[in-house]
Amino acid sequence: MFHKYVLPLLVGVGVVVVVFVGYLTHEKWAPFVIPSKGAPKPDGHGGGHEGHDDHSGHDHGAQTDRVKLSPQAQANLGLDVDMLTPEPYKRKMLIPGIVVDRPGESDRIVTSKISGVIKEIHAKPGQTVKAGEPLFRLQLVSELLQSIQLELARSSREIEFAITKRDRIADLVKQGTQAGATLLEEENQVKRLTTQIQSFKRQLQVLGLSSEQIGLIEKGEVITELDVVVKDTPSKSSNSSSESAKVPQLFEVQELKVSLGEQVQAGQTLCYLANHQKLFVEGRAFKSEADALAKATEKKEPIRAEFADENPTSWNAQPPLVIHHLSNQVDPTTRTFGFYLSLENQPKTFEQDGRTHFIWRYRPGQRVRLWVPIEEIGTPDKGGKKIVPPFVLSAGAVVREGPEAYVFIQSGDIFIRKPVRVLYEDRNEVVIANDGSISDIEFVVKNQAAAINRALKAATSGGGGGGHEGHNH
Repeated sequence: MFHKYVLPLLVGVGVVVVVFVGYLTHEKWAPFVIPSKGAPKPDGHGGGHEGHDDHSGHDHGAQTDRVKLSPQAQANLGLDVDMLTPEPYKRKMLIPGIVVDRPGESDRIVTSKISGVIKEIHAKPGQTVKAGEPLFRLQLVSELLQSIQLELARSSREIEFAITKRDRIADLVKQGTQAGATLLEEENQVKRLTTQIQSFKRQLQVLGLSSEQIGLIEKGEVITELDVVVKDTPSKSSNSSSESAKVPQLFEVQELKVSLGEQVQAGQTLCYLANHQKLFVEGRAFKSEADALAKATEKKEPIRAEFADENPTSWNAQPPLVIHHLSNQVDPTTRTFGFYLSLENQPKTFEQDGRTHFIWRYRPGQRVRLWVPIEEIGTPDKGGKKIVPPFVLSAGAVVREGPEAYVFIQSGDIFIRKPVRVLYEDRNEVVIANDGSISDIEFVVKNQAAAINRALKAATSGGGGGGHEGHNH
């Protein structure tokens, strides 16, 4: 009786309890019993991969901060890798400039010191001449020059006789047969002739005659032709570079003012010469920038200059420039004032028609960009009293992604991307904080950071395997 009624009742109650509990927990067991479309199956792949339970035993976390480059890839990129050294750095402001002549030094006018006829023209416009080389040959027609030559020759003969007579009388005075007053008179005659000769020589030197020509005149010869040569200008600068000191003074014939066969007078212009060996770079700044330029001038701050329309690799490296002086006048039109930097020019030579020609690196009128340092950049030390020098890299050494900036460290064939803090950057340089992000014992890639970053993204993007490369399904 009990089994007939009680047992079915207990079974029914148990079923009801199981159904009720199953209903309450159906969100946990239903996806495994009745999977929906596209839901992952217990093996974790959506079906078809028996024996591959939940990828146990391997890591799906891709290393997104490093990439391996083959030696060939590194050579293709032309990577420049080196250890860094912290160095003081100053923020710079960009100021436009132009190459100009040095007033009173670059341009020169050649004049005739005496009347004559142009017999020969040795230098033509565009030619480069050195100090001491002839420019013109004059056929002398000056009566003054002729008379000075005659007087010098006559005085030279007279002083020979006067010296001989003085010496003879001196012997007689020693013997007591001649009075001492006679000897004194002869000595005064020698002194007078010596003074006259020195005066004639100085006049001939002023007229352009050389010491050799004056010596010939003393012997009785008459000079009828005179060469007009390039005069040397002694350098008063004691701080000129050793390289520029080896270059002779060079002048370019810019313009001729006379013709062959023309008679010229004393003081007449013969030609214009230009010496481009020492120039100025003229910068134009606003009055608000005067204080920074004054400090740079006082401290002799080195200023980097970029010259337009030139290939720097074909010339020797140009050392940084230093401000020579500031102008005290403001242009009312542009509201700018000038400041000037000394510029040592660099020549190249070539031979043509038996003459050596020079090509100058810098020319008046050439445009320049000047980078003037105005503010020291760095990070304070722990005490806040000293500035820690930063790392300075080229602009190609840093790549940006949003607010992040990265550099790459080389370790063998592996290139590791590291975030850094950028303190300052311009079109050429990037200043990195020396805060431990990178150290001076690491090998940092100094260029092509953007190209390496693209290779890193390609390697970690999941292309060519959906992020499952390297393991067997």
